[in-house]
Amino acid sequence: MNNNKYKILDVVALLMNIPEKKLVAGQVGTIVEELNGNVYEVEFCNNKGETIDMAAIDAKNLLLLHYELETA
Repeated sequence: MNNNKYKILDVVALLMNIPEKKLVAGQVGTIVEELNGNVYEVEFCNNKGETIDMAAIDAKNLLLLHYELETA
């Protein structure tokens, strides 16, 4: 059983700025790999689908985005 908060291809929002990668809080990205425990590789793209950057980010700095109604 997988108890991880996120899974591959989940869409997330960044909760912190990462100036060295030109990423800002609120930037939307996609989980592309689970690195270890609560750290995930996230790909951030522009509106054209071009990769802006990728970053290893702790789960505490991510917010899962929902497109469908889900119960809390």
